[in-house]
Order: sequence, then structure tokens, then C-alpha cells
Amino acid sequence: MVSPLAYIHPEAKIGENVEIAPFVFIDKNVVIGDNNKIMANANILYGSRIGNGNTIFPGAVIGAIPQDLKFQGEESTAEVGNNNTIRENVTINRGTAAKGRTIIGNNNLLMEGVHVAHDALVGNYCIIGNSTKMAGEIVIDDFSIISANVLMHQFCRVGGYGMIQGGCRFSKDIPPYIIAGREPIAYSGINIIGLRRRGFSNETIENIHNAYRIIYQSGLNTSDALKKIEEEIPTSPEIEYIVSFIRDSERGIIR
Repeated sequence: MVSPLAYIHPEAKIGENVEIAPFVFIDKNVVIGDNNKIMANANILYGSRIGNGNTIFPGAVIGAIPQDLKFQGEESTAEVGNNNTIRENVTINRGTAAKGRTIIGNNNLLMEGVHVAHDALVGNYCIIGNSTKMAGEIVIDDFSIISANVLMHQFCRVGGYGMIQGGCRFSKDIPPYIIAGREPIAYSGINIIGLRRRGFSNETIENIHNAYRIIYQSGLNTSDALKKIEEEIPTSPEIEYIVSFIRDSERGIIR
């Protein structure tokens, strides 16, 4: 299962049933769980933590030091959960003193050429398209779909169950359950097909839609819109998520 042409530092910890192809480089201070497949020319560098059942394609680099001039060599990690697919030439940098770790959750697909910068947090069941670039300390909530060639400004947050169209760039937060697209990026409706596929009821989808009608079409400022939502739309975890996401947004949401 382990090619003699791979380099594995003697201090690295490798789990059971791990397939390691020729020309893989695994550094010291690396922990790799069980049932992983690491293909040729992948680099798993200092501070990497890999869970179970991941597939890492050729040319991927996990755990490289941050592209941040404030980084002073502090101890930090790049953590990948379970059952992720990390395609060719994906780069996942270590954390910095800001948060100390970069985290990729479980069951994600990171397509070719994706970059995940320092201290980023990617949730679970996300799909990230080819060549999408995430700056430092971004947050992507669960079940997000981000298309190809998307540029994400540092500190931005993407809400769950939404979709971002290809080629977009943004420097504000993108609320949950919506489609975001066009240039400049803007709210383009709710992600109805995605919500139905995830088992949301018609009533819940309609309530989500009504909430965004208030936010984007009522002419109210954000505070008044959120208050109106709380007064007029039945309370549910989905509505609470929308309200708390927008209320807690430090950068503000897209137009």
C-alpha cells in the first residue's frame, strides 16, 4: 500500500489501510488517519492532520505555511476531516496566530486548483469548484455550492445551502439558502432546487422566500427588515439562522 518511492518522515503517524503512491512527500508532525488514498506527487507538510477515508489527488499540497507576512513560524495546523475528495493541485495552508488552524470538515469536494488560505473554515458537504480562491479567515457553512473561479475576500462568510455562480467575486457575506451571481455580485433568488433536494418542505421554502422578500425587496434597512421577519414569519431553525447570520455579519451582506 505504501510505495518505496514515497518519502515518509519517521515521526509522521500513519493509520491503517493507507495507500501512498510514488513521489508522495509526508513531513514530520503529520498525522494521517485510516483508509486514505494519497496519489503521486501530493505533499502533506508539517502540521497537517488528515482524518479517515480521504482521497488526495496528484499535486495537492496540504499544510504549507500561510501566504501571510505576519506569520512568524508559530505552531499551527491544517486539518482535514473525513471522506473528503481533494482534487489535483489543491492547496490548503496552515493557520496563523489569528486562529491557529485551517479546517476542512467532512464529505467535501474541492475541485482542481482550489486554494484554501490560512485560518479558513470550510464546513461539511460543500462543493468548491475549479480554481476558486479563498482568502484568509473565510468561513463556508455546511452544504454550500461554490462554482468555478470564485474569488473570496478575507473574513467573508458564506451561508449554508446556497449556491454562488461561477466567476463571481465578493467582499461581503452571502446569506444562507440563496443563489448569488451576476457582476457585481447580488442576490439572485433562493436556491429552490437545492433546498428541495435536501428535503426542505414547501412551507419552509416559502417562509425562507418571504424572509428574503423582506430583506431585499421591502425597502427597509437591515435592522428593520430583521425585526419585521421576527414579527411576521413563523419561527423555525431556518428563519433563526437567516436572522442571526445577517445580524452577526461584520462585513454586511451582498446587495
